[in-house]
Amino acid sequence: MKTLKDLGDLSGKRVLVRADFNVPLKGTTITDDGRIRAALPTINALRGEGAKVILMAHLGRPKGKVVPELSLAPVAKRLGELLGTDVTLASDTYGEDAQAKVAALQDGDVVLLENVRFNPEETSKDAAERSAYAKKIAALGDVFVSDGFGVVHRAQGSNYDVATDLPSAAGLLVEKEVIALSKATDNPERPLTVILGGSKVSDKLGVIENLLSKANRLIIGGGMVYTFLKAKGYEVGESLLEEDQIEKVKSYIETAEKNGVELVLPTDIVVNAGFPAGDTPINPEVVPADAIPADKMGLDIGPDSAKLFHDKVVDSKTVVWNGPMGVFEVPQFAEGTRAIAQALVDATAAGAFTIVGGGDSASAVRNLDFPESGFSHISTGGGASLEFLEGKELPGLKVLE
Repeated sequence: MKTLKDLGDLSGKRVLVRADFNVPLKGTTITDDGRIRAALPTINALRGEGAKVILMAHLGRPKGKVVPELSLAPVAKRLGELLGTDVTLASDTYGEDAQAKVAALQDGDVVLLENVRFNPEETSKDAAERSAYAKKIAALGDVFVSDGFGVVHRAQGSNYDVATDLPSAAGLLVEKEVIALSKATDNPERPLTVILGGSKVSDKLGVIENLLSKANRLIIGGGMVYTFLKAKGYEVGESLLEEDQIEKVKSYIETAEKNGVELVLPTDIVVNAGFPAGDTPINPEVVPADAIPADKMGLDIGPDSAKLFHDKVVDSKTVVWNGPMGVFEVPQFAEGTRAIAQALVDATAAGAFTIVGGGDSASAVRNLDFPESGFSHISTGGGASLEFLEGKELPGLKVLE
């Protein structure tokens, strides 16, 4: 994979950078700027070389239409604050305003193009349509830097097709992500423990299948655990359940046993009478994992499970975590996720290499006020991290070879 050093002298060059600024918003307020801060090393490195930096990114799912609420204006403002310089926002991606603002750039200046997903061609399945669109963007730059790890698992106009039109390389963030995730998948220091949570088993089928031949220990929590508990013959009440995955999960349990992979499931569960939304009262109750009442819903792992999981994590040399243990947005159901985050911090302090695998897990550690320095690596790509762990070829990386 080509990196920044392969692009040579960038002084005075127009450098197109595909970043990942898909940050959570409340109105126009960014509630987690982690992805913006993750892009700073590459931006600062390019500015330091005297490059003219042209940033592009997406926000949300506007589905090819201009949605004012999904403008990158809040990102431009926050980025300017973090860089200590003005970041101009173009009102389009490749049109007259983008062209004018790029033409006005001085060495070291930064411009942000408007949401690439306002253009239907960005995510088009028609390769020719996508390619024609990418050429319009490529005309703005001299070289291309791919630094949005959260989108490298997709072949889209601004991260894949543009890379075929210009000299291209991975930015510092993408390089860092690949090195960290490779460290966990290619000859990791053992024991290798993988913790999987989140809502659905079906989202992580490929990861589980791949890791059953690589991990020493697989810890399961979150909404997906109830399909595992059901596969073992337990009552799961009103908990999230994927009936169509039960047989598949049974085969995973058998494969884990056959391969000598330690499969760790919760021993107790925090339940409630329904999902905590609207008028549903919150009355948490801890019950054994094999005795969830028929009228209750599992929403977090219990305190005994939290201790069990913690002990397994700190007994590891490499740890990968993807997916919260419960509904962490509600304080009463956040303790399991908090315990896992603390376990990773403790494992890191003891010398383990720890990865928080993006998406909700990354949001959780920040929302629960854990210092980023407590982990070896916090990934910026949820889906991309998962597909990397699955062993899939990621088009946005392949194109940089």
